[in-house]
Amino acid sequence: MDGKLINYMVEELESELKDDILQFWIDNAVDKDNGGFYGYISSDLTIDKTHEKAAVLNARILWTYSKAYSLYKKEKYLFMAKRAYDYISDFFIDKVNSGVYWLLDYKGNVLNSKKQTYALAFAIYGLSEFYLATGRKDSLVKAIELYKALESNACDSVNKGYYEARSFNWQTLEDVSLSPADMNVSKSMNTHLHIMEAYTNLYRAWKDDGLKSNLEEIINITINHIINPEKHCFNLFFDEKWNPVSEKVSFGHDIEGSWLLYEAAEVTGNKELIEKVREISLSMAQRVFQKGIDKENGGLFYEQDKDVIETFKDWWPQAEAVVGFSNAYQLTGNDSFMIEAFNMWNFIKSHIIDKVNGEWFWGTSPDGLTITKGEKAGPWKCPYHNSRMCFEIIQRFKKQNV
Repeated sequence: MDGKLINYMVEELESELKDDILQFWIDNAVDKDNGGFYGYISSDLTIDKTHEKAAVLNARILWTYSKAYSLYKKEKYLFMAKRAYDYISDFFIDKVNSGVYWLLDYKGNVLNSKKQTYALAFAIYGLSEFYLATGRKDSLVKAIELYKALESNACDSVNKGYYEARSFNWQTLEDVSLSPADMNVSKSMNTHLHIMEAYTNLYRAWKDDGLKSNLEEIINITINHIINPEKHCFNLFFDEKWNPVSEKVSFGHDIEGSWLLYEAAEVTGNKELIEKVREISLSMAQRVFQKGIDKENGGLFYEQDKDVIETFKDWWPQAEAVVGFSNAYQLTGNDSFMIEAFNMWNFIKSHIIDKVNGEWFWGTSPDGLTITKGEKAGPWKCPYHNSRMCFEIIQRFKKQNV
């Protein structure tokens, strides 16, 4: 692979990161009246100042700007990270029962007090990154407290894994679904993927034997229960005993999982596990390479349900494909993977980046025409997938000096 091409992509991604993504949220998202960040910004930059504020959005902002400060040491990134940290600490963290609330109103009052495991995972992810970036031990203490709350209250000690959600005081709930698009079931791939991601980052900050054991267990749960061994893809939803209850395939989660799984194994230092995961990660990336790419219009398809492919292309699978295919290239030296990473980045530049108002559109229609509807900021539209794509490529290839 021509190192000049990779260097050029690194330069483009660093520019996209610093000049567009990070600056957009600094310029548009800070809620100066009520604290923290606005809960919703439309595609044309109309701000809904009374929109509810989501735990996931705030935790992802914390992670993003902590990572940015760690890399660039700029005060404007520290300002954003500290603002997110303070708001999460003051309003989202339940100081009585532990955990984080799911939703607040725009003034910081609790709207939905459920303890969604997914949200706790992202809080741990962000808090541990803030500690790594700043050395703030209070942030690490909070991350560890949330980790212990998950292990004590959301862990299935019989069948292993983690339940989707609990009430504010950790009792069972009738509806534990993550969103209207998700099934109301005991366990999901998505939640476990992001617990693994969070525990990986926490272990970087806190070399605890119990945490390492929990991380290795999640990796093995992923291998033994979540990945379909015949199709080399994730099953998405499960009952309490890990029986799959859906046949859908998510190409974005598969390519994201392919590199997050390998990253998690690497952090453990377990050589046998790393080698095992390497083969599994590559088989997942290879399947997405073969089945998930739109050969006609470019980009990565969203989902497949049996023989029906959902051809709408959300922004985030495109970002994860850049990282996942780059990771597969680094593990194999196979140029085809890196070429596809280039292709995905070119698709993002052509169809996803909003060159007028900044940041990224939600996605594109099947024919590749950019969809301008939908939010720029919201509970599920955050500076996480796209900034992390940039961070990953910059760090992976700059440090190798290709």
